[in-house]
Amino acid sequence: MLLYDEANDATPYPPHQPRPAERDYSHRSLLDKLGVKCGHAIAVLGIEDSSFLKDLAQLVPDFSSEKPRSGSDIVFLSAENLKSLQQIKTLIPAIKKNGAIWVVYPKGQSHIRERDVLAAGKSAGLTDNKVCRFSETHTALRFMIPLVRR
Repeated sequence: MLLYDEANDATPYPPHQPRPAERDYSHRSLLDKLGVKCGHAIAVLGIEDSSFLKDLAQLVPDFSSEKPRSGSDIVFLSAENLKSLQQIKTLIPAIKKNGAIWVVYPKGQSHIRERDVLAAGKSAGLTDNKVCRFSETHTALRFMIPLVRR
């Protein structure tokens, strides 16, 4: 069965296809989706999700739960309110040039929304390039230093 593009009836395209296996994230663990690898320098600031912390400790037992180390591959920042978003800019010197800051914030809340998180990352000079379901109640948004500044 072929469907047709409404703008151009002469252009057939196949119906929705499942994602190729290398692009299907449904079977991957949360840590895989977040890009955490064994040997990474990781900092976790304010996140108290016991399942996440347990899984992280198994893969990266020496992660920091206080101040991020210089040269961190990934910093996870809990953002439960707008004030906590101010920390993003202060975390940039702690990450590697190709490192990331994941901002974990509550879903479906009016006191902190995705656009607030995006605005905070952009005002810090970062680029957002990935979003991930962190838990039933939280979403994670990844920020990185733009390629032109690395």
